[in-house]
Amino acid sequence: MSAPVPNRVHYHKQQRALELGYPDGERFELPVELLRVYSPSAEVRGHGPGDEVLQTGKRHVGLLDITQAGRYALKLHFDDGHDTGLYTWAYLYDMARHQEDWWADYLARVERAGASREPSTIQIHQV
Repeated sequence: MSAPVPNRVHYHKQQRALELGYPDGERFELPVELLRVYSPSAEVRGHGPGDEVLQTGKRHVGLLDITQAGRYALKLHFDDGHDTGLYTWAYLYDMARHQEDWWADYLARVERAGASREPSTIQIHQV
């Protein structure tokens, strides 16, 4: 069975959330941070099991643009420069339906790594 195709895709800039609405009335809001840290790109997922790269410092990431890739996916253009990876309808629907589990997994991995969701700030002082 194939994943449903949304009939509404809307970016809520203030909330940094991507809304997906479906013909049956089902509706989801996906935080942009979740979309970014689970990007289906090779840069994030790696090239095989165990090759994934933990994404940190993405708490305030937003979207610059959303483009449709054929009839099967979206390409998301993030304001941190990331714009690789295609978010298929099946991938987005799976993420939307299981986002609580995906969040819990991500937060646990960040904690285990001793990392942060906050962007790093480096102060440079010249003398």
